[in-house]
Amino acid sequence: MKTDAVRGHLDGLLLSVLESGPLHGYAIIAAVQERSGGVLELRKGTIYPALNRLERIGLLSSAWESVGERRRRCYELTDAGRRSLATERSHWRAFTAAIGSVLEPAPAPGHAR
Repeated sequence: MKTDAVRGHLDGLLLSVLESGPLHGYAIIAAVQERSGGVLELRKGTIYPALNRLERIGLLSSAWESVGERRRRCYELTDAGRRSLATERSHWRAFTAAIGSVLEPAPAPGHAR
């Protein structure tokens, strides 16, 4: 699925995969791909600017971690990030309910589909 398809939902996706604990960029990409059954494939050029923005506005914090001789930046939710994720989920439920009611309308009383 193209990145454009997730454009308005990227923040929620990133916050959601970080809910269970800190992850580095590649692990975030892998988690989104795994959770979506391979449908969503985010690119580094997409997620790193978003992670930096989410950190700048206080929804994430990050720290450098050393693994052997490699250093990688790990991101985790802040309390504000957890609140934002709850809001994202609420908005997502309302959005999908509205779209669902248009795409699959309930039959009018007394009418069969």
